[in-house]
Amino acid sequence: MENRVCKLFGIKYPVIQGGMVWVSGAKLAAAVSNAGGLGLLGAGSMKPDLLREHIKKAKTLTDKPFGVNIPIFSKYSEDQVRVSLEEGVRIFFMSAGSPKKFTGYLKEKGCIVVHVTSTPTLAKKCEDAGVDAVVVEGFEAGGHNGRDELTTFVLIPQTKKMVKIPVIAAGGIATGQGIVAAFALGADGVQIGTRFAATIESSAHENYKKALVNARDTDTMLYLKSIIPVRLVKNSLTVKIEEMEKRCADVEEFKKVIGENAAKRAIFDGDTENGEIEAGQVAGLIDDVPSVNEVFETLIMEVKNTMEMLNNMEFSCF
Repeated sequence: MENRVCKLFGIKYPVIQGGMVWVSGAKLAAAVSNAGGLGLLGAGSMKPDLLREHIKKAKTLTDKPFGVNIPIFSKYSEDQVRVSLEEGVRIFFMSAGSPKKFTGYLKEKGCIVVHVTSTPTLAKKCEDAGVDAVVVEGFEAGGHNGRDELTTFVLIPQTKKMVKIPVIAAGGIATGQGIVAAFALGADGVQIGTRFAATIESSAHENYKKALVNARDTDTMLYLKSIIPVRLVKNSLTVKIEEMEKRCADVEEFKKVIGENAAKRAIFDGDTENGEIEAGQVAGLIDDVPSVNEVFETLIMEVKNTMEMLNNMEFSCF
């Protein structure tokens, strides 16, 4: 399966684990890297000192490549970049901000830089800024989303027409069949989030993992579109959010009702009624909490079986 993404990162499989807040700690990132993919530390929920601890811990758990995901808008982003460089990290996935802010600096330091975006036009701007690859994330994905609501199915081929750098597809991918579909549309790799959130090595609370297992096909919705769009599993908090959205509540009321650290309350502390259960639409496909190794075994088997099925299909109607 070696391709441009595998060569870029020095990994066996073109599978990247999403750098999710309160989920993607050293144990998860190292496990994914050990299994042949690329693990990412989710710096979005870490202050610089904690990020340093997770980088150090990940190094004790794997000798394979791993990286960090840093939201550019974070007030800690500059310190997170500095700490990561000091600890020898050379793979950076940047998101939620202009790719011009850090790309040139990181490239001068000899790093690999990938930027996460939600439209083909923005992907082209990332390429122009000098990134090595781009993640295009459809609005099926969990957590914060692009305002344009483009799906992964249309993002991949349109982005491939606009850029020459490797394209990594994200959003709505949790199975080997999804991986094959992404590659059929032109992706060079995939980024998987929610499936890895519901694993033994995930840092998330057991209540959050159970919420993912119990979620069904229509149990996630895109909320807070007027502020920062975010896909959440429905719960008591989203009922309040939906009611406020219907009457066009102002930002201050949203902040008051949602409160601080809403994602942490659900994902890390386990309050899955009053916190934000960030998850993608693929939650409806998840019905267990396996190890990362078991996830990879299943994905690889599904990819092989799907490819064999397609090879045996007759397309005489075309």
